Amino acid sequence: MPSTPVVLLHDAAIDEYMVTVLLTVMPNIDLRGIVIVNADCIAEPAMDAASKLQQFLGREDIPLALSRARGWNPFPWPYRSDCVAFGQIPSLQPYKSKVTTPPPSGEALLAQLLEQAIAAKSPLTVLNTGPMTPLTDVLQADFRLIEGIAKVVWMGGAINVPGNLDPNTVPPAVANKYAEWNAFWDPYAVDFAFRWFRGINIFPLDITNNTPLTKDFMNALQQQGKQYSYSQLAFEAYSIVAAEPFYDMWDVTAACWLTNPALYTQPTLMGLGIETWGFDQGWIRTAIGPNPTLRNAQNVFLGFQNKPGFYSYVLSLLQKSNK
Repeated sequence: MPSTPVVLLHDAAIDEYMVTVLLTVMPNIDLRGIVIVNADCIAEPAMDAASKLQQFLGREDIPLALSRARGWNPFPWPYRSDCVAFGQIPSLQPYKSKVTTPPPSGEALLAQLLEQAIAAKSPLTVLNTGPMTPLTDVLQADFRLIEGIAKVVWMGGAINVPGNLDPNTVPPAVANKYAEWNAFWDPYAVDFAFRWFRGINIFPLDITNNTPLTKDFMNALQQQGKQYSYSQLAFEAYSIVAAEPFYDMWDVTAACWLTNPALYTQPTLMGLGIETWGFDQGWIRTAIGPNPTLRNAQNVFLGFQNKPGFYSYVLSLLQKSNK
């Protein structure tokens, strides 16, 4: 089968570094570039850790850049420090960051990749596991570049379940019960995406709530780590957050759909809109049916056809070593 060209936009949480690993071993995936946005991370250590990871993977050929995007509602600092801990795990200690100062522009890289995709008549899959802002900033600067996009896959939002704003980490005055962080960070960017894209493949909290870091999964990673260095790296990384009861494999859930869609139930077609102002900011509202009344129809994935198979698939992909 021909390879699917992919660009990864992420904000450097632990699970997103694992997405980077998986995209380099998934069958028929051609990872063309990585753009980090300074959202659920701290920009400099996030870029440094990403550089070390690409050296570990032997994939320094993949362009790495930092978005200049700015959000409306910043992630809490305690969340953002995970990228620092990831850069210090034992598997990455042999490597030193090669990121330049300042880092390359993520918007320039994304625009370049889309230009190349248009010229080659080979549009990209945009896998976005963070806020929408890097993508929408590029398109607002030159909307012609949308021709270089084959599909958008986004981990974000909450449909029929509560959001994940925690009044213990953000002021209660803004901690509504509906918003999910990737939407809440910049709801205006999500509004732009819903207005201008049809058929975004969305993986909201409705499905990702079903993929916690289970003890069985962690134990399996630890055992595999005795033989495979990729599994050992994943075990060290996920051990940073495994004790957090709310931590799910949000981004890996979205990424695995690219190469194993049979694991998932069929998407629900929904027209979506988002609140951009006031206490309900970030709340994604829905209209279900063949003629949605809110915005363009989007493909929303709400559950698994084979949830045990999801964990097994991730473990199988990590049965690899860099030696």
